[in-house]
Amino acid sequence: MRNTTVLKVITDAMLEKKAKNVVSLDLRPIETAISDWFVVCNADSTTAVAAIADNVIVKMQEKCGLKVLRMQGLENDFWIILDYGDFVVHIFLSEYREFYRLEDLWADAPRKEYVDEPKAPAKTSSVRVKPKAVTKVRAAARKKTPQE
Repeated sequence: MRNTTVLKVITDAMLEKKAKNVVSLDLRPIETAISDWFVVCNADSTTAVAAIADNVIVKMQEKCGLKVLRMQGLENDFWIILDYGDFVVHIFLSEYREFYRLEDLWADAPRKEYVDEPKAPAKTSSVRVKPKAVTKVRAAARKKTPQE
């Protein structure tokens, strides 16, 4: 699947839930980067952060057939990280984004901002993810304990 397609699915899913300051960072030119892309946004409440994360999970599964490899932050919804391998999604509570300033750490990376509302899709996917699936993903993430 092309990078532009995956980026569009992620950013549209964020914008559908009113994410703020949606930005993608192309980390491919940086040899020490842990993934090819970071996609970052923020919201003003933990409820909004959770809704954005849930929407990204559902849309990535529906439209790209990709499931989250690893995720963190679902227990408190201050900073949720969704790892899709080449794409790592960061969804911050606004005050945490301002504090950690993640983009400043990767200031050399080419950056693109997304401000437009997502367009209605031309065709619908045959794969349909039920909202309950997200609830199960969140519940499973909360039950996992770090391996020592």
